[in-house]
Amino acid sequence: MNFLENDDAKYMRAKERVALIKKFYTSVLSYIVVISFLAYLNYEGNKWGYAWFLWPALGWGIGLLFQGAKAFGWNPFFGKQWEERKMKEFMEDDRSSDRWKQQ
Repeated sequence: MNFLENDDAKYMRAKERVALIKKFYTSVLSYIVVISFLAYLNYEGNKWGYAWFLWPALGWGIGLLFQGAKAFGWNPFFGKQWEERKMKEFMEDDRSSDRWKQQ
């Protein structure tokens, strides 16, 4: 039974990750369509006198970067290696101070 539960958990994690990636690609498509439309409006309005469409493009683009990082599991600051390193560090600290030893 433990094997089946493990496979079910893996399946659910994979399904959630695929949903995140799909949502990211949908957001990228929306970004391209909307920002293109805003650029067209900007061009028709003042012939690039002031490229105001870049402000929403920048703001939304930053949001897309974070969404993509989450979808693809990219986290340079607090990734898996960092978690493992910190866990080992805390375990060694606990072992060296005999914190969990019964007295």
